[in-house]
Amino acid sequence: MNNFRRNECVILLHGLGRTKRSMRKLGRRLQNAGYHTVNCGYPSTAKSIERIAGEHLAKVVAQCSEAGFEEIHFVTHSLGGIIVRQYLQSHTVPTGSRMVMLAPPNQGSEVVDLLRKVPVYRLVMGPAAQQIGTEPESLPNRLMPANIETGIMTGTRGLVPFSARIFNGPNDGKVSVERAQLAGMRDFLVVPAGHAFIMRNPAVLEQVVHFLRYGKFIRQ
Repeated sequence: MNNFRRNECVILLHGLGRTKRSMRKLGRRLQNAGYHTVNCGYPSTAKSIERIAGEHLAKVVAQCSEAGFEEIHFVTHSLGGIIVRQYLQSHTVPTGSRMVMLAPPNQGSEVVDLLRKVPVYRLVMGPAAQQIGTEPESLPNRLMPANIETGIMTGTRGLVPFSARIFNGPNDGKVSVERAQLAGMRDFLVVPAGHAFIMRNPAVLEQVVHFLRYGKFIRQ
């Protein structure tokens, strides 16, 4: 049974090529913790990051604001975190709001650097996928640090067979541990998980709830 005892809204954003179904388990855990959740689906392979932030995320945030929630949090997977960062370049959220980013390409993805050279990848994955490379002029690297209390978790279990040839250090198969980090982040945690399903890891779910409540991750 959902127990919305908190006057706080959590907006969930999935990653590239995924749907909001990928965030359902996390959403249920947050609902059981007393949060109102909005699982925001968006056309990740059809529009640019700027358009997604302005045409989809902005509407959801406005709905939470109009509903009178005292705090508006974000929990994101991969590309979803970059979309929130883009939104926050020109918007603010109530004091006390927090964000948890799971496996975010905050400084770009080395895999994108390689695959966007392939015409089929560009065609299938769409414009947003072309924006998250590691070059200094890529969109993630041009964004200002997020003006929200932010906790980041990323994994070290890359399943891509050729990842050792792409990455110079620990990675989750899509994003290196180094490039997941963001200037000004409140807390950072590395977990034994891969990129695709980090949002379903039971330990990660508990860490998300803990950060939203206390602004820090659990340390063993």
